[in-house]
Amino acid sequence: MIKNPRRVLALSCAALVAAAPVATATAAAASTPVITASDPATTASTATASARGALVRAERVAHLSGRQVGDYLRKAGFPATKDARGVDVYGVTYRTADVRGRSTTATGAVVLPRVPDQELRVVSYTHGTMATRKDAPSVQAQGDGRYFSVYFAAHGFAAVAPDYLGLGGGPGAHPYMHTATEAGASLDLLRAARTLAAGKEVTLDRRILVTGFSQGGHAAMALGAALQGDDELDVSAVAPVSGPYDLEGAELPALLEGRLDGRSAAFYLGYWLTSMDRVYDLYRDPARAFRAPYDAKVTGLFDGSRDFGAIAAALPPTPEKLVTPAYLKWLRHPSGALLRAVRENDTTCRDLDPGVPVRLFAARGDRDVAIANSRSCLKDLRGKGVDASLTDVGDVGHEGSVRRSMPRVLDWFRRETSAG
Repeated sequence: MIKNPRRVLALSCAALVAAAPVATATAAAASTPVITASDPATTASTATASARGALVRAERVAHLSGRQVGDYLRKAGFPATKDARGVDVYGVTYRTADVRGRSTTATGAVVLPRVPDQELRVVSYTHGTMATRKDAPSVQAQGDGRYFSVYFAAHGFAAVAPDYLGLGGGPGAHPYMHTATEAGASLDLLRAARTLAAGKEVTLDRRILVTGFSQGGHAAMALGAALQGDDELDVSAVAPVSGPYDLEGAELPALLEGRLDGRSAAFYLGYWLTSMDRVYDLYRDPARAFRAPYDAKVTGLFDGSRDFGAIAAALPPTPEKLVTPAYLKWLRHPSGALLRAVRENDTTCRDLDPGVPVRLFAARGDRDVAIANSRSCLKDLRGKGVDASLTDVGDVGHEGSVRRSMPRVLDWFRRETSAG
């Protein structure tokens, strides 16, 4: 059982961050000019306003001194940051593609050191599961996407955190765990970030360091593979934490066999089914998938306006009480559209080619995302000849896994950067 009903799964591990520095930063940002697609800084590297990765709008939403950054990180419960750089946080709107390949917009956060080098290495941080738009990195100062972006920028990196489709200020519903759009929205924000930085006479290195947590671990692996095939950008290292990389072989069996927290599992399953139904048409009527009375309300619960606490309170405590017996049987033995939904989005660890090192992090005590996902991913990566390893950070839960892992990710990225 989840003891804190306001916990956002996968997750806002910076929920303890004090509001005072953020309020100061917001006030300082109020007079900042808004950059739009008509400004010279954006049009110089954007062919058309509809091109993928085109910067539509950027507005500074926070302005933190080095001391404020140190307080912000310390009060979140992470190790003290010595000589933290001040940072500017920008909320960015940019062009990308939806699940059908049609042009749309998405939002995200770009965090730049306030006294940057002329050329910066870039870290992409992809956030964990969130059901409400307002928790996205471009909006929420206390969510994991914003927190870790500031964390990396405080150490001299440019940090980029996509909201994904349908979160933050993006239109439509969020296609939860949809590999192609996770990678696409993440890659297109990296392009928009280069335009933003160029307007400030800062160059962003094309070799991207990629990390992410939970859903963001899945997205980080997908982004790494997408960067390998990109003409403009490349990937330097990938370090995902506690990702659900293998629904078919690891996460669904753990969820259906009661090896995960029941309430978390019901939340994840409801979110995933309602999202995948929009893409793969998994049920003509919610009553075919969900038991009464949840069939009448489950889709509306995941409309982007409710947080985990509100959704969990409206759902049963286990997947078995949420999903019909027939659908549970189908989940245990997927076929047809359901099998397609699983397998088309289970490829992130098989899509990456050799040539980029991968360091996986996970926790054996995690009861939200089974460590078996990371073990499966490691097997897939090594089977292709990728330089990969897995670090078990201990008998801690989901949030504990990212707290223990991210300092190690930072250390590894710094070593990779200094090595060339």
